[in-house]
Amino acid sequence: MKTPISHLFAVATAAALLGAGTVLAESTVGTGPKFKGPVGLQLYSLRDSFNNDVPGTLDKVKALGFKYVELAGTYGLAPAEFKRMLAERGLVPVAAHFSLDLYQKDIDSIIRDAKTLGVKYVGAAWIPHQGPFTMDLALSTAETFNTIGKAVAAQGLRFYYHNHGYEFQPCLAGTLLDVLIQKTDPSYVTFQMDILWTLFPGQDPAALLLKYPGRWELMHLKDLRKGVKGDLSGGTDVRNDVTLGTGQMDFPAVLKAAQASGVKWYFIEDESPSVEQQVPQSLKFLEQVDW
Repeated sequence: MKTPISHLFAVATAAALLGAGTVLAESTVGTGPKFKGPVGLQLYSLRDSFNNDVPGTLDKVKALGFKYVELAGTYGLAPAEFKRMLAERGLVPVAAHFSLDLYQKDIDSIIRDAKTLGVKYVGAAWIPHQGPFTMDLALSTAETFNTIGKAVAAQGLRFYYHNHGYEFQPCLAGTLLDVLIQKTDPSYVTFQMDILWTLFPGQDPAALLLKYPGRWELMHLKDLRKGVKGDLSGGTDVRNDVTLGTGQMDFPAVLKAAQASGVKWYFIEDESPSVEQQVPQSLKFLEQVDW
């Protein structure tokens, strides 16, 4: 029997108030009367522009009104140089993605670069696998996440995992993402919900947020084109990333649940070729969204 979402919402709200941890409300771009953010940009959204002109692309990010950013590389620049360029524009790096392979081969380089960049969070967005994601891999990866999380915590950093859709293989625990969450230590491992990669495999982002209050500290804000049918592949045409509020996502339910469950940081990630036209519209939507 399913637990009513209203009960989950009440439990999540109580947990947040009792210590799941929330960021004090701050007026930033993309926030409004209901949605409080703070909202940043995952710079991977502008990867094509960065590959041609790093300073000019950072100027675009500033012009859009963003203060906070999430990183996925430094586009050929040394971390110290990239940090300098961010600071010159008043851009604050909060989190950065690194490959899981690098964590396992050279975690010291990640810690060094993270400290140079000034980020609080270091994350991973893909678990290498062949064929369907498996229980054995979920269990071994949870152990790996705990080891990584403990190591970076000793250096003042917080490790997170960004779901990508393939983790929702069914199992007795519910899905293999449930296994990853349940088998990782909240003291050392947190999660970033990519809401598109939660909806795409047929899951309910709002219900999942409320199921694990306090475990989701970061979020990727995205929307999935109407009519697109998802699966467990972890991949879809980038043109299926559409302006927030124009696709399949129930944003009032998702954002309400996110605020209740203790999400601290929200980053727009728009992988579409229309990103520069869509992001301003997405920000306007977030500023006006109501529930």
